[in-house]
Order: sequence, then C-alpha cells, then structure tokens
Amino acid sequence: MVPRASRPAGIVLVDKPAGPSSFTLVAALRRRTQARTGHAGTLDPFATGLLVLLSGTATRLGACFIGLDKHYVTEVDLTSTTSTGDPEGEVLEHHAPPEREDLERLLVGLRGQVELPIPATSEVKIGGERAYRLARRGVEVEMPLRRSEVYALDVITYSGDRVRLRLHVGSGTYVRSIAAALGGHCVSLRRTAVGPFGIEEADPDRLISVAEALGRLPEVALERVPEPVRSQVLAVADTEGGALLGRAIPSAGAGP
Repeated sequence: MVPRASRPAGIVLVDKPAGPSSFTLVAALRRRTQARTGHAGTLDPFATGLLVLLSGTATRLGACFIGLDKHYVTEVDLTSTTSTGDPEGEVLEHHAPPEREDLERLLVGLRGQVELPIPATSEVKIGGERAYRLARRGVEVEMPLRRSEVYALDVITYSGDRVRLRLHVGSGTYVRSIAAALGGHCVSLRRTAVGPFGIEEADPDRLISVAEALGRLPEVALERVPEPVRSQVLAVADTEGGALLGRAIPSAGAGP
C-alpha cells in the first residue's frame, strides 16, 4: 500500500503574488492534498511569479528541479541601495544614477560567469545559522561570494532613475546582488520561467504528472537524482497528466 502522504504525486505550477512567503503557498497545497509537499526554489515575499511545488513522492526528485536555470524580469531603482537589496529593507544611501553609457558598461561586466556577494538576508548558513536571522538581530557578517552564470541580461526600459531588466540566469543567482552591483535595489521582481516550465502554464488546479515533468527536463537535471530513485517514484506516482486537484488552493494569506 502506498502511504497517503505519497499521493497525489506530481508538480503544481503556481503564480505567486506579492506579499505571502513561498512557504505559505507550500502549506496551502499541503492542507489541500494532505500529501507531503515541497518546492523547487523559493521567492522572496515581495517577489511574484513562478513557483514549482512538488507533491507526494515527487518531493524525492527535488534535486532535478532545484538546479534548473531561471528567467526573471526586475525593475531596479538606480538611485539608492537598501539593506536587503529590495524595497523591504532600510535605505543605506542615495546617489545619482549612472548615465546610460555607464550602465551599459556595468551590465557587460555582469554577463557570463560572475562572482557576487550573497545577500545578507538570504537563507545561506553563516557559522551554522541562517544569514537572514543574523541580519534580523543586527549582526554584521562578511557575506561570501558566489559564482553565478548570467546567460542573458538585457534592458527592457530605461528612464534614468530606473531600469527594467530581463534576465536568464543559472540556479543560485541572486537578482538582488545584480541590482546592488548596478548601485541600486530591486523595486519589483518576477520569475517568468524555471527550466522548461513557464509562468503561462501556472494553474493551481492542475497536477502535472511526474512522468510528464521528468520528460521535459534536460538529461543533466535528471542525473542529479539516481535512476533507481526516479524509477521508484514513477512506479507509485500518479500518471494522469493534467489531473485536476479539485477545489482551489486556500487564500495565500491563510495561516499554515
């Protein structure tokens, strides 16, 4: 017998609104299905866009999805930096924005393989404790650098004080760090794609089968989980692609 918490098994694509945490949406899906539930990468509360939620035995395949590349659209205020790199932090300084030519030079240096400091409000552990918890207590630490892959970084609109950017980045890239490198902070951030999954597919009522989801992943992503594990998951997973979950996920503002 398959444990109840293992089903329904599959992937749910959700368009996260600004405000609630990613874990609020994970908890909402868990309440709805009564299945083990996880995610393939969170978004900050102020951010919106695509969340890939894993249900049931699909949570055992998390490594296949967490390492996928991401697409974002962000608006950056070029006139100030904040303690968090986003609108929720305290303003650290105000300054004149870079001229368009200077901005373009900065963008050139941020494409390809780059090393940027991890934001102090991230979930990375420093000395065994989450960085954001240290930041909340006012503990200042020197954040380590992380090598990131920026495949594309293009200007959508530029107004002088603000710039709207489209990004295609590797897993683990912090868009807030890119904004900080431009001398600004993210005013808005929207994730539009995770690997082969796009925001236009988001539907909280649809369960994508494990077989369909894995079939869309590149081989390098599948290699992150041993084949025997993938086969075991497929053996017990729901295989009805496009299956409906029934009633809508509760309000994102609901408690866990």
